[in-house]
Amino acid sequence: MSRTDKGMSEDWLSVWIGLLVFVLALGVLGGADILGWVVTTGVWTDASKALAPGSKVYARLGGLGALVATYVALLVVMTVGAAALKANIKRFALGFTAVFWISYLCWIAGSYANFAVNTPADMQKFGIGWSLKLTAEGGFIVALLAGLIVGNFLPGVADWMKEAVRPELYVKTAIVILGGFLGVTAAEKLSLATSLMFLGLAAIIVAYLIFWSVVYYVARTWFKFSREWAAPLASGISICGVSAAIATGAAIRARPVVAIMVSSLVVIFSVVELLFLPFLAQAYLSHEPMVAGAWMALSVKTDGAAVASGAIAESLILANAAAEGINYQKGWILGTAATVKVFIDIFIGIWAFVLAYIWSTHIEVREGDKARAGEIWDRFPKFVIGYVVTFLLILFLALGAAPELMGKVKLAMGEANTFRGIFFVMTFFTIGVMSNFRKLWEEGIGKLAAVYVVCLFGFIIWVGLVVSWIFFSGVKPPLVTG
Repeated sequence: MSRTDKGMSEDWLSVWIGLLVFVLALGVLGGADILGWVVTTGVWTDASKALAPGSKVYARLGGLGALVATYVALLVVMTVGAAALKANIKRFALGFTAVFWISYLCWIAGSYANFAVNTPADMQKFGIGWSLKLTAEGGFIVALLAGLIVGNFLPGVADWMKEAVRPELYVKTAIVILGGFLGVTAAEKLSLATSLMFLGLAAIIVAYLIFWSVVYYVARTWFKFSREWAAPLASGISICGVSAAIATGAAIRARPVVAIMVSSLVVIFSVVELLFLPFLAQAYLSHEPMVAGAWMALSVKTDGAAVASGAIAESLILANAAAEGINYQKGWILGTAATVKVFIDIFIGIWAFVLAYIWSTHIEVREGDKARAGEIWDRFPKFVIGYVVTFLLILFLALGAAPELMGKVKLAMGEANTFRGIFFVMTFFTIGVMSNFRKLWEEGIGKLAAVYVVCLFGFIIWVGLVVSWIFFSGVKPPLVTG
């Protein structure tokens, strides 16, 4: 959870931006289609037909007009947010312009029919003979690759736009918005959604107890790291990456360089996992889709990469299922990944307090130094509050809605969810930009990386799969009806 001096934290900023989109989307319920101008991108072979406004009310804008309107609106909102962060406004505005346009061009490229089409009927519709069957989420992969090129081969460009390279801000905003979309989904299948919440909570408690202790032991015993390094490393590798490493480092009062180095590793390995784990899930877990979603959340260690991995895994698995004549509803695999990840994030604050208490009372005892109950709140990831608020509000609204109102609720959250997709694709691009492999290696990250490799690929991924299988095997998304 990053924070600039005397500025608002990115955590809180993501809550306010996500809630702004959410509240404006609800204007549909009162007859005011406030966000219908947002650009949408469909599968295409003719580029002139790729873009369109989200609502027919704004059809006069056309696709390009909607794209420009979306850019201008996000530029204004995000620049105001940058001012709240005490960032350099001019550099942020210029950097955000580059981030937005490169990311969205990647989104458009990923929606090309030969990349995105995932059923034989659609292949026939578009007149194509082959497809990678990625759906439009293939744009995430294109954005990630573009970011890696910028981050590793165009360091000057990466430095120029760095004020706006904020993947945690973008993904946390997306997750706040995602809560509303999942609220509609949960309302339609309430019993299944409730089961997922309890399963997700049970799964992450098991993962916490196993993962952290093993990684800490390996770092201390096998690689001879001090407690100062071993604790943030254990949290970063086993729990929730950047946020957990930073929270743990602060809780035990480690030097800032510790959290920075661990966080850099987290980003690098999240990119690596992102490139192959969803495809492993497609190959071996297509008949256990919820297991795949939970596995992404337990294995990939940043919020952005974990939820994005869930999105890619969902698109790949739904494509496999559609080819077999099984049409699952969208959102449930992604929802499982997001739910498990949110439970993991909730526990960061509690875990930081536990470590603060242990360090201050048993390991580094200092006169007058006591762990405060407020430590839980200080370390609590605030964007989770936004996610829960949007989820519960829409869930309760949808459960009591008349059929005609339910249609408006779905329309409103559909428009809000379009913004979620835009924030997601910017997350992918900026994760790539941050991953400068050569610079991190020069800073002496090799030994830390060795711990990461041993624990992640030798243990966590596979134990995460077993835990996911224990709690989610046999649970299926609902089928598309009608």
